[in-house]
Amino acid sequence: MKVNWLEQILGDEWSITPAGGSTGEAYYAKKKEGKRLFLKRNSSPFLAVLSAEGIVPKLVWTKRLESGDVITAQDWMEGRELEPEEMSHPRVAELLSKIHYSKELLDMLMRLGKTPLSPADILTDIINDLTLTPRLRAHAGVQKAIAYLQENCFSIDDADCVVCHCDTNHNNWLLSEDEYLYLIDWDNAMVADPALDLGMLLYFYVPEEHWAEWLTHYGIKATDELYGKMKWYAISQLLAFIQWHDMREEEDEVAHRLYLLEKVM
Repeated sequence: MKVNWLEQILGDEWSITPAGGSTGEAYYAKKKEGKRLFLKRNSSPFLAVLSAEGIVPKLVWTKRLESGDVITAQDWMEGRELEPEEMSHPRVAELLSKIHYSKELLDMLMRLGKTPLSPADILTDIINDLTLTPRLRAHAGVQKAIAYLQENCFSIDDADCVVCHCDTNHNNWLLSEDEYLYLIDWDNAMVADPALDLGMLLYFYVPEEHWAEWLTHYGIKATDELYGKMKWYAISQLLAFIQWHDMREEEDEVAHRLYLLEKVM
């Protein structure tokens, strides 16, 4: 299937290399004279506005196959992912703020049918998914985390929701050779409280004594209410990742994230 749709689009003068990733089908394509593209099948229509805002590498073209599949091509950007210690840099805070407070991004995601994701929705999904992972359900650390989420679940005002990336891992931040920063892999984007992104990023990359300064670069003031929300979302996202890795039988990842969960708790 891969060869068929790539050949339909590019012909045989391109060399193709799988790009990896856990969602979709993605490939790097290189032409003999040096032209390079990043191709993906059935990316979200959200990609166009992300490109227009300069948040992802430039969208070059979009084509629809007879099968109905949509292929997108972006500039293949020479660069590297950020190192974990680089997540403390002000430019990370500034780009995340630009994303969170972009009216264009929010309007597009809402038009695509995304509705605000509430803490109650997240908690319900986690508890339901635990029925599929009985070993985790009996784990003392997981039980303690669930109890914390239940006791501290809160309401959000839809007006305060923004576009959240939902996976601010350091390997989703691409720094180009000309020092331009991008945030890639938007397949799981949601409309939610900005503390969802902030919690995971700050808890796992920025020393706590630097949180207030980092948030200044982001554009808001640190408050106890914000810190409480960040902790809630960090715990909930860790539980979701633990469940995901457990269902894939990735024991090392499960153990690592259970360790991180204990640190946050």
